[in-house]
Amino acid sequence: MKMGAEDKKKLTVLCVVGVLALGAAYYIYSQVFSSPDVPVAVTAPVVTVAKGPVVKSAPVAAAVPVGNVAKTVGTAPTQLDPTLQMGPMLVTEGLVYTGNGRNIFSANSVAVMVIPKMIAPARPQGPVVPQPVVQQGPPPPPPIDLTFFGTVTSAAGKRRAFLLRGEDVFLASEGDVVQRRYKVGAVSANSVVVEDMTNNNKQSLPLIGR
Repeated sequence: MKMGAEDKKKLTVLCVVGVLALGAAYYIYSQVFSSPDVPVAVTAPVVTVAKGPVVKSAPVAAAVPVGNVAKTVGTAPTQLDPTLQMGPMLVTEGLVYTGNGRNIFSANSVAVMVIPKMIAPARPQGPVVPQPVVQQGPPPPPPIDLTFFGTVTSAAGKRRAFLLRGEDVFLASEGDVVQRRYKVGAVSANSVVVEDMTNNNKQSLPLIGR
């Protein structure tokens, strides 16, 4: 039985595909299963130290042996190694507990709390005596803003007083009103009585210098 042209072409294609599949399988086997364990060489980063005070810092990377290969544990994303590190774990196992002696796994080792003694009672003993309320009266009237500094007597014997308010000088006798507010009363040689008509406040002004 003779094979047709189409059958020869199909057979040729199948042979080519089979050869390529065998080559790919051989390549994968040789790369995955036949490569020997080779230590990974890690180049330490070059650190430039400037002149100045020396500051100690943690190392950037540390070599930790795992089997026959030394892998680098670093801080950069390219240097991270998820392999379990036995060195730091052994260091933590060697730590000595130096607490206050309390066993955190035992309920009987709770520290005794010392309650301070009461120095004074929170509430006073005996009845509370109310304090008397002092009634405050109205505030005293303001002083009269006049200064008495002298007198003068007329030929008829009527005495008048010299009064000073700021830079203004007034010469007033008994019954006169100064600044439309202060009414002058009795005038003597050493004092003068003045009434503040706004609040009915009457005061005696002494002669200055006496």
